[in-house]
Amino acid sequence: MREIVLIHVFGQDRPGIMHALAAKLAEYGVDILDIGQAVIHDSLSLSLMIKIPPESESAPIIKEVLFLAHELDVGLKFTPVDSDEYETWVAAQGKPRHIVTLLGRKIAASQVAAVSQVLTEAGLNIESAHRLSGRAPLGTELSRSRASVEFSVRGTPSDPNALRESFLAISSELEVDIAFQEDNAFRRNRRLVAFDMDSTLIQAEVIDELAAAYGVGEQVSAITAAAMRGELDFRESLRRRLALLKGMPADRLEEVAERIPLTEGAERLIRNLKRFGYKIAIISGGFTFFGRRLQESLGIDYLYANELEIADGRLTGGVQGGIVDAARKAEVLREIAARENISLQQVIAVGDGANDLPMLGLAGLGIAFHAKPVVKRGARQSISTLGLDSILYLMGLRDRDTTL
Repeated sequence: MREIVLIHVFGQDRPGIMHALAAKLAEYGVDILDIGQAVIHDSLSLSLMIKIPPESESAPIIKEVLFLAHELDVGLKFTPVDSDEYETWVAAQGKPRHIVTLLGRKIAASQVAAVSQVLTEAGLNIESAHRLSGRAPLGTELSRSRASVEFSVRGTPSDPNALRESFLAISSELEVDIAFQEDNAFRRNRRLVAFDMDSTLIQAEVIDELAAAYGVGEQVSAITAAAMRGELDFRESLRRRLALLKGMPADRLEEVAERIPLTEGAERLIRNLKRFGYKIAIISGGFTFFGRRLQESLGIDYLYANELEIADGRLTGGVQGGIVDAARKAEVLREIAARENISLQQVIAVGDGANDLPMLGLAGLGIAFHAKPVVKRGARQSISTLGLDSILYLMGLRDRDTTL
């Protein structure tokens, strides 16, 4: 009869511990059924589930491993595993897996406690956890820090909608973003990232900046706010706002473009996406005049936005061609994915407004970025605490995998 034993090793980490243990087990022809190791601040936790062959006995093996542990100055614990328990463990591998990612300026115990409680109540079991963000020196300024922890959980949530509502409540109360994604092959094989532009890639609504420069800022901002909240059809809101800009000198566009900053983390995110071979698109209800500058400076592959109509050096109050609204954004996303010969599950879409929701819903990973409440509720994922480069964490990338 084959014996199955779970071995847990703990103590101060140093090179050679795993080799010594595996070499000793190898002398008896032992098979390793599972293995896991974690090290936090030089503290080792190593577990091996082993199968002892029929021709060997467990007592001599356990005795030898105990002597070895004494020599290595590590703690040791043995747990016998009966065959029924083992088969139950094997059968569990067919259950769905999900990834829960926490994002914030810091990760507090209160955040982990709240999230883990919700997961437990939803019938999900945390199987592993690890830090994605780099080690932060003591005294790091909070406004410049970023922290992320990823949990791998197994099971199917009893009520997915209730789970999401609970996460949104925790996010609002404890200043942490919580992403809940299915752990599948698509998550590890994204190929295209599509961005909205205004208030996503850049820290402004361009049309509001143009209006301020032309002296109609308050009127335009009120219409913009209503549109972003989903209270006003985007096409109608754009026509109303552009009408207020009729007659504005076209040379003022350059002045406005020069003073609009990029969003925190935008350059770092796109630099790393390009490094990993991603295609990048801007799909915006904003204007191509501003999008082209981003395309040139950041190396954007695709640009779809509205073309301001100019006559005799002044804005006419209209656009050339069709308006890029919510429906057109979703349509363009499909077109680009087809052109790149990829599944929509391999697409990441990022936006902040109600007109981004159809695009976010199509993408395998749709992210509402610093968005209004109605957009957060409509998108599967949201980020409100960190910059755009925190999207790298939702892709499962660690700081050590990326460039500054």
